[in-house]
Amino acid sequence: MSAPSAPRTVPPPGTPLPSATTTAPRPAVDWRIRFVALSLIWGFSFLLIKVGTDGYAPFQVTFGRLLFGTAVLAVAMAVRRERLPRSGRTWGHLFVAAFFLNALPFSLFAYAELTIPSTLAGICNATSPLWGMALSLVALSEDRPTRRRVAGLGLGFIGVLTVLGAWQGFSGLDLSGTAMALLASLSYPIGWIYLRRTLAGTGSSALAMTGSQLFLGTLQLAVVTPLFTSFPDRVPLLPTLSVIALGALGTGLALLIQYGLVTEVGPTTAQMVTYFIPVIATAAGVALLDERLSWNTPVGALIVLVGAALTQSRARGGPVPTPVESPGATKPPGSPEDRTTEARSHAAQP
Repeated sequence: MSAPSAPRTVPPPGTPLPSATTTAPRPAVDWRIRFVALSLIWGFSFLLIKVGTDGYAPFQVTFGRLLFGTAVLAVAMAVRRERLPRSGRTWGHLFVAAFFLNALPFSLFAYAELTIPSTLAGICNATSPLWGMALSLVALSEDRPTRRRVAGLGLGFIGVLTVLGAWQGFSGLDLSGTAMALLASLSYPIGWIYLRRTLAGTGSSALAMTGSQLFLGTLQLAVVTPLFTSFPDRVPLLPTLSVIALGALGTGLALLIQYGLVTEVGPTTAQMVTYFIPVIATAAGVALLDERLSWNTPVGALIVLVGAALTQSRARGGPVPTPVESPGATKPPGSPEDRTTEARSHAAQP
């Protein structure tokens, strides 16, 4: 991933630009500290999912995660007096986005961790940029491949095969759980591309769009969960606390931090948190859950991260290969509308 230019603060669409004599308020906490906090929160999310599924069904874990995450964003929206989208068309597109960016991947990860370690789930999550690169070549005509990005795609999938121990015939690996984790990581770029094609430049703020999206995801799980699970006969303490933390911190607070980082230092720098998540998830799983770690797991994970970084790189002076601008848009990359659209599309991970 290429290094960004000097960070600059970009307000949400509709926010008046400050005059030459005014300066933007300085955040109380330095962005580097918030970056580390976000990496830790999202890295520990896979451990929280694992602990949550010890006491609840996967759909219940996902429903709780979305419920508490939505509650945090609802409070933030109320404090900031954010307005909900008014267009029925926007709500319809957000419903689809909520499925691919929240309800589906969150549920798949929860089901996957019934049979695979949280470390493997965290590493599978890191393949999302690889899937995004492959899909963008098919779905986005303006997203042209480069040799470096194609090489990164190939290298990344070699890393996946290394993590899975392909030369051993995937022995000792739960294929269904691993497949669900990989499908979860595939679901994110599908949602990103859908958002890029349908909701770029709507004029609503990233916070309002993300909060509405999480609310719709919560409604989806509220319908599905009773159909496939029974009401728990007890409320185990540790799994309950894990689900609350997963929603309030790993979803709600994390999205607020991510939103602030994107507007302050730009999406390129904020997006680099993706490369720290599998490292933290692996360390947490090994240290706190006593999960076993063979040599091919960290080696393969490193290869995956290098490949993912290459798929997000760009030639000097070339366009940034991220799902930001709407196809055919005349706005240059980096405009306020584009940056907030990217904040919405990337904020749902992991």
